[in-house]
Amino acid sequence: MTIRLATTTDLPALLTLIRRVVPLMQAAGNFQWDDQYPNEIVFSQDISQGQLWMADIDGQLAGVAALTEDQEPEYAQVGFDLNQRAIVTHRLAVDPAFQGQGVAAGLLAQAETLALDRGIAFLRVDTNSENPATQRLFPKLGYRYAGEITLSFRPGLRFLAYEKQLGKH
Repeated sequence: MTIRLATTTDLPALLTLIRRVVPLMQAAGNFQWDDQYPNEIVFSQDISQGQLWMADIDGQLAGVAALTEDQEPEYAQVGFDLNQRAIVTHRLAVDPAFQGQGVAAGLLAQAETLALDRGIAFLRVDTNSENPATQRLFPKLGYRYAGEITLSFRPGLRFLAYEKQLGKH
């Protein structure tokens, strides 16, 4: 598996991945994403800002994640200090054909690498309350459950926030 920055030539494959993932999420009762979000505009912005990472397995797009320093203001609801720099994982998705192959863990390891490179001690992520896979994965990778939040841009949904603090370096 190779983890690399996405480019605009990756957009068609990214949009195909999202079209494969969203119906499965919704069938499982997770309405975090839909046919409006995430979309080509959001991914194009991620690419232009150099913050969209892809997992590639044998030339196939296996997964994607935006690794940013953008923290949701609602993270304050669980006591995160928004003045602390953090690498935040957004828009994490794994193609159904590659689930169970360590793709999400590989993308989260890239978040850790970025944090260490930038001298940032915190990794933060949130997930929909109806996403049991990520709720099992994050603690396995050393993330601590911090509490439940709401996000203003996704009204009516509940999200669980997690944080991992890296050792001094």
